[in-house]
Amino acid sequence: MANKQFTLDELKKFNGENGNSAYVAIDGTVYDVTDVKPWQGGKHHGNVAGNDLSEAIMKSPHKHSVLAKLNEVGKLA
Repeated sequence: MANKQFTLDELKKFNGENGNSAYVAIDGTVYDVTDVKPWQGGKHHGNVAGNDLSEAIMKSPHKHSVLAKLNEVGKLA
């Protein structure tokens, strides 16, 4: 599944709401944050799943260090 291509419109469906999975894109890679506790409900510190958060992660205290713990589900087209 890691070779799936997501458009931004497709990614927006994965917002973690109403039983949907929660995916975020960082630097062109789409990650599954559905089962990550701080992302419950598709939101984490003002960030919303279903979006490209490449700029937002640069402002976070952990930066890219958390990405290794996440499952890659595809690429942003």
